[in-house]
Amino acid sequence: MRWLSRLVVAGYFVLATLPLLWMGLTSLKARPDAISLHPRFVPVLARGDDAAAASDDARVTFGVTTEAYAKLGTPATGAQHSFFEHLGNSLVIGLVSTLLSVSLGTLAAYGFSRFRIAGSKDWLFFILSTRFMPALAVVIPVLIMYRELGLLGTHAGLVLLYTAFNLSLAVWLMKGFIDEIPRAFEEAALVDGYSRLQAFVRVILPQARTGMAVTGVFCLISAWNEYGFAMTLNSSGALTVPAYFAGLQGNLEGMPWPQVAAGALLFVAPIVLFTFLVRRHLLRGMTFGTIKQ
Repeated sequence: MRWLSRLVVAGYFVLATLPLLWMGLTSLKARPDAISLHPRFVPVLARGDDAAAASDDARVTFGVTTEAYAKLGTPATGAQHSFFEHLGNSLVIGLVSTLLSVSLGTLAAYGFSRFRIAGSKDWLFFILSTRFMPALAVVIPVLIMYRELGLLGTHAGLVLLYTAFNLSLAVWLMKGFIDEIPRAFEEAALVDGYSRLQAFVRVILPQARTGMAVTGVFCLISAWNEYGFAMTLNSSGALTVPAYFAGLQGNLEGMPWPQVAAGALLFVAPIVLFTFLVRRHLLRGMTFGTIKQ
């Protein structure tokens, strides 16, 4: 049965990585090759008669090319910044908002888990209810407020907004993890002379790191892929990568699919790397509390 399980896992792995493989192949093609009606799974090195008859613009040699990656370093038509500047904005906004969401969410979850708070269930439901409403339903009030505060087109504006929207998710996830940590550990530390803060830092946080890793992945993905606010609250400045891709639609030559594929691969890479680095905590966090001893 072991070979059967390995075969199933291998088949699922191939199926899951097929879109990434196709994007990788597309990013190495010339544009006529990428938009051809007859799919070319591997770019050919010789130009066919059909390409010669297509148009004068097809006077290129189909084959592996890194032109799409080179174009990412220059601003697109009508844009002010290159892809890598947008990627830098996404990194700063995504990482800072995730760090703030997880930190504040852990502190709030610890308070709800360890202290008696009047109306705690109502407060937790109120926190969760902020996820019920579509985010874009409040885009106009946020736009007016940010205009008055001078936060339009700034990194701080998006960091604050993404932190606020991810905070409810972080509080609920972290409360579940902290509830599973025995109070006896913390009480023993208090008996040994630790302060409440020292017990939290030295006892609770090491035990909760699996939950923080899981929460961090979800918060980062949410901030990383957000599009509506990034477009609405920015005309320039702190534009993220999703806004960069949207700007490519106005290209006079048509959608540059090799450039889109190259940018998408680089855009996915940080998320894949972050998930890989916390994979052990992620696996432990997904099963945390499912086995009772």
